[in-house]
Amino acid sequence: MTDVAKLAGVSHQTVSRVLHDSPHVRRGTRERVLKAIRQLDYRPNPVAQALVTGRSRSLGVVSFDTTLYGPASTLLGIEEAAHDRGYAVSIASLRSLNRESVVSAVQRLRDQGVDGVVVIAPQRAAVDALLHLPPEVPVVAVEAGPDNSVPVVAVDQHAGAAAATRHLLELGHRHIWHIAGPQDWLEAEQRIEGWRSALRAAGAAEPPLLRGDWSARSGYDVGEHLLAEAGVTAVFVANDQMALGLLRRLHEAGRETPGEISVVGFDDIPEAAYFTPPLTTVRQDFAEVGRRCLHLLLGQIESRVRSWSRVVVAPELVVRRSTTAARDR
Repeated sequence: MTDVAKLAGVSHQTVSRVLHDSPHVRRGTRERVLKAIRQLDYRPNPVAQALVTGRSRSLGVVSFDTTLYGPASTLLGIEEAAHDRGYAVSIASLRSLNRESVVSAVQRLRDQGVDGVVVIAPQRAAVDALLHLPPEVPVVAVEAGPDNSVPVVAVDQHAGAAAATRHLLELGHRHIWHIAGPQDWLEAEQRIEGWRSALRAAGAAEPPLLRGDWSARSGYDVGEHLLAEAGVTAVFVANDQMALGLLRRLHEAGRETPGEISVVGFDDIPEAAYFTPPLTTVRQDFAEVGRRCLHLLLGQIESRVRSWSRVVVAPELVVRRSTTAARDR
């Protein structure tokens, strides 16, 4: 740090303020210090910095089943937002979200010296676990959390599902089936409620609920059941992978999409635009979720106060070629 200060013509205290992104440094001075840092390839010692500031500039993320697009994309959004703010990220990936495993994972991350923790909580079990975290730990939950306890950032799953269902209703479909996700997933339940609320608002009948496990295989298998039903013209599927399996089964049966059966997915995975046909779906803004998480978490770290709030990120309906007007409209 002394060499940087000498080259930039400033005090080592000024170098320290620049390194810690203090607003109390003139722009020209900051640029000289940053130029000197680049010229000398200076790399601050993170341990020494933590001793001085009381912060490690690292965050922890407790994640679950990152083989799935939603949790994996949420994790990526948080990592990118953290890196943009100069924070490193440590990840604890869990096989289950019971109370003991979540609390233990948070404690391990705290033992590593992280300044705060984000818990990706897509299942009901995680909500209970969040109630048992030490109150002094800065924490934000993604998707779900106990009211008046932990700040939450969530995509409005209900609104996304309702928009998908209304799209099909507006195309003249009256019987809109739904392939839901697993029962223990909060996102699956919220999407069911969005589907139901849109049907009720339109005075449309509610077909029997069908369930998959988020996989393309389960969408394919549920497609077998739909093929046995008379008069199916539209299906809202709770994620794009299950929609892919359904499209495959309909194709094998010679049922045209969207000519005979319109299909809407949820997530807008990168491959959705390249399905046959390109899939109408609901896009989730995971980058915005990450930014909102960081804003709430860094606010707690600065204030040392955990104040409850819930931030909702709006989804977006993306219309492609897997939906069309009902034939008998």
